[in-house]
Amino acid sequence: MLEQDREELSRRLEELKIEHRDLDDVIARLADDGPFNQLQIQRLKKRKLLLKDQMIRLESELLPDIIA
Repeated sequence: MLEQDREELSRRLEELKIEHRDLDDVIARLADDGPFNQLQIQRLKKRKLLLKDQMIRLESELLPDIIA
């Protein structure tokens, strides 16, 4: 993998981590504020899971395969 590609993947991974943390904050605020919209919270949690899957995929691309 080229260094430029690794840098791009690292940058994208960092963006996803920030968005994931931001969603944590939004979900917590919505849950604390009453009354809250359960459907909106479910959608945000689903988005958060999708981000987590993308982060895991990027992390696996960044880590070299170890041949045992």
